[in-house]
Amino acid sequence: MTRHQISVENLRKSYGQLEVLKGVSLAADKGEVVSLIGSSGSGKSTLLRCLNLLEVPTSGALTLEDQPVEYVVRNGALNETRAIRQYRASLGMVFQNFNLWRHMTAAQNVQAPLRHVLGLSKSEAHERAERALEQVGLFDRRDHYPSQLSGGQQQRAAIARALAIEPKVLLFDEPTSALDPELVKEVLNVIVKLAEGGATMMLVTHEMRFAREVSSKVAFLDAGQIEETGPPSQVFDAPSSERCAQFVSSASH
Repeated sequence: MTRHQISVENLRKSYGQLEVLKGVSLAADKGEVVSLIGSSGSGKSTLLRCLNLLEVPTSGALTLEDQPVEYVVRNGALNETRAIRQYRASLGMVFQNFNLWRHMTAAQNVQAPLRHVLGLSKSEAHERAERALEQVGLFDRRDHYPSQLSGGQQQRAAIARALAIEPKVLLFDEPTSALDPELVKEVLNVIVKLAEGGATMMLVTHEMRFAREVSSKVAFLDAGQIEETGPPSQVFDAPSSERCAQFVSSASH
């Protein structure tokens, strides 16, 4: 039986002399939603980027479904093995700035990784893309280009792209921070539906009410370390860390 869907143990990340992550250990079990909170510069986004090896950890262990992820650095760059490509294809990543290709429609954006990363046939990629766009409520805008979509619709297209690869874990890096306030809710509603459907997720968010309502577990990062972790009721209402209590109090006002 799988203990953790995804986990990191004693993860460290340095840029030269600057140590951004200082021995972080965190796990998400199947169907769990783990929210990472903390002030800017605390290491939340770096942790997420290390999880899918967009950034290569300086040291530490990564596992997916309890299987160790072997990563090797050669001349300062990640050695892109077949196992690494398979691992990355198991993770769906949603960025704060959408990262859609401007010259492709929403449907083409969703199909691109299915064709070029997973090697699916045109018809299979088309079917999966339509299903994913339907799931995020964007089926009727599938032939629109990013410039014809609102920020919320662009982010939903980006979520559809991550969903379509049928990942084992979804990673969200501040998915609403680039959106106007009135568009935030439509994206959060999609994430809530995914959580209700049993998706395993790790997300960096500044939306405290959302983190409280949707998370199975919340981790508060401060200066590259996890200061507090536990169910939302503990982290928000009865934190043992003074720094966490300060942050939650200021973020709630």
